[in-house]
Amino acid sequence: MVQGLYLLFGAASVVTALILVLARNPVHSALALMACFLQVSAIFVLLEAPLLAVIQIFVYVGAIMVLFIFVIMMVDVREAVLQRFLPGSNLPALVLLVLLGTEMLVLVLWSGAFSVTPPPAGGEGIGLRQLGTTLFAEYLLPFEVTSVILLAALVGAIVLAQKEPR
Repeated sequence: MVQGLYLLFGAASVVTALILVLARNPVHSALALMACFLQVSAIFVLLEAPLLAVIQIFVYVGAIMVLFIFVIMMVDVREAVLQRFLPGSNLPALVLLVLLGTEMLVLVLWSGAFSVTPPPAGGEGIGLRQLGTTLFAEYLLPFEVTSVILLAALVGAIVLAQKEPR
């Protein structure tokens, strides 16, 4: 069951990464990157590392994606899209992509990473409930201040990105 979910989330992360690279619209690329980050956090949950999953969501999906959206809003997207690809054939890049993907697949299948082994004894780690209680009890004020700062930065980016009326 866990192996099936792991393969499902892994395949979904590869698909969203491909959408990220192949999307023509930078906003669609940013949304695909966010979906890829969420898939990776789900893999962390399956690996019984909930702290890494929460950090992945807070840091990458929250903060880094807000930064990417700021950059997309600040840059003139239409001109950047026109200059996105170099003229010429993309065939060498596609051949290299297929070669590296095949190599990665062979290495994963030969590594024995999918063998069923019990998790190591001891080392329970921090639970998700304990992390949430600590975050929203002891560190509530810094958490809320951070959210207000991110909201102010978002509003500021929207104001700066607006075109002046002509």
